[in-house]
Amino acid sequence: MLKGLLFDLDGVLTNSAKFHLTAWNNLAKELGITLTDAQLDSLRGISRMDSLNLILKYGGQEDKYTEAEKEKFAAEKNAKFVEQVETMTPKDILPGIPELLADAKKQNLKMVIASASKNAPKILTRLGIMNEFDGIVDPATLHHGKPDPEIYIKAQEIAGLKANEVISFEDAKAGVEAIKAAHQFAVGIGDKELLKEADYIVPTTADLKLSEIEKVFEEKE
Repeated sequence: MLKGLLFDLDGVLTNSAKFHLTAWNNLAKELGITLTDAQLDSLRGISRMDSLNLILKYGGQEDKYTEAEKEKFAAEKNAKFVEQVETMTPKDILPGIPELLADAKKQNLKMVIASASKNAPKILTRLGIMNEFDGIVDPATLHHGKPDPEIYIKAQEIAGLKANEVISFEDAKAGVEAIKAAHQFAVGIGDKELLKEADYIVPTTADLKLSEIEKVFEEKE
């Protein structure tokens, strides 16, 4: 029986992912690294330091910097990202999400944020939906990034639920893999081929209908 929803943030509730990718792309250029669209897209859904290490790997610079220098780069990127976050308003909530959250509330479903972003509380506050959620996974408590299932297992624990009682929402391949590794029902938002491991896939958030998702969820039970 469905009792809770677990959400990634960037690209699911709002498109703050575009701010992340712009900030990472600018940092890469400063380091003399040119990222392809596919390489840039691969940074979706993974943690700050994992993203930086991936960029350095793409540029063949894995061993060029100390951990302290890497921390400095990540902090600079985050400062630029936060500047963009400060411009966000409730208008930046993605289509279909307000209705989805309202339907979940009517059913008294638990809702938890499973995002690698340390800025999740700030973003949710800017969007005016912070109080809609029962909890947020603290990225500082995590030992492994997506596609490891740790973040979704923690989100499930915060909700106080079992794996077969939750539906989790993601727009990134690594995120869907994390959900499935946690043995949860995965809703993928985006490219059908890229997110093929998901149990239910829609092209955009505007296509999310809780009643339709629940039907498929119940069939899989």
